[in-house]
Amino acid sequence: MSTVAILYPGHSAEDEFVELEGIVAGARFPVIHTWEGSTDHDVDALLKLGSRDLLEPPSKEAGEAGADAVMWACTSGSFVYGWDGCAEQAGWVAAASGAPSSSTSLAFAAALRHLGLSRVSVAATYPEDVASHFVEFLGKGGITVTTLSTYDVPSGEDAGLLGTDWVLDVARAADISGAEALLIPDTALHTLAIISELEAALGIPVLTANQVTAWQGLKLAGHPATAEGLGRLFEAR
Repeated sequence: MSTVAILYPGHSAEDEFVELEGIVAGARFPVIHTWEGSTDHDVDALLKLGSRDLLEPPSKEAGEAGADAVMWACTSGSFVYGWDGCAEQAGWVAAASGAPSSSTSLAFAAALRHLGLSRVSVAATYPEDVASHFVEFLGKGGITVTTLSTYDVPSGEDAGLLGTDWVLDVARAADISGAEALLIPDTALHTLAIISELEAALGIPVLTANQVTAWQGLKLAGHPATAEGLGRLFEAR
């Protein structure tokens, strides 16, 4: 059994990790909340959300509980630190937990490398000024964003209230011309149940935040990270 501890801010779509335990054989995804306040989509608020002071205590808790890997499950609370800062942030988590660690932003980059893709369309819940940091982050990782769609959802809590129909509509509205994959980068969105439907509709891989977080955590824990119904990422060897 591989245990991937999920460090999750606030309350929105953390139930997806509970659902994953019934989908991915031989895996557990215990959720540890890092923050109980609002998770505003604001750069300064996100820098605080991903700060060392907030991440180290739950990371230590994850390590003491015997996690095989630890994931900071917040895309915006990692990419706002930039490429180098994001790596440093994952290092804080690893040092405090004593386990291999990463974040959702780094997981997006790793997933794209695994699939051999480098041109993506992004459909983001964030305001444009926040989403631009994700574009810059991906660029530092050698990934070209062909188009960016932003939706000005104020916070993670607001995103967590959006249904799968909203996600489907956003994905179908995305301009994917010239893109090899569509990225939907918010761990507050419920997306896992519709990834296969999205890929069938668009004809390209679709990567979502909780999907790549789980996949990267499993890889770090030594799990094969394969499962049915979670898109091409979980099918690729």
